[in-house]
Amino acid sequence: MATYECNKCGMAVNASCAKCDAPLVNDILTKEDGTTVQVSKCPNDHGKIKSPLCCGQDMTCSL
Repeated sequence: MATYECNKCGMAVNASCAKCDAPLVNDILTKEDGTTVQVSKCPNDHGKIKSPLCCGQDMTCSL
């Protein structure tokens, strides 16, 4: 399961898919301009979310 953690305060979050209850997995989305965005996605193709925010910044997840 992807665990996102705030680099500032240490808060951590685990996430699962509300449709199938599968733990979300960490992934990288490459945008058209070549930049990348870290996301969590459902392993059963129910969708993906951008990393959560904490302390005004994106939480990170180690690959």
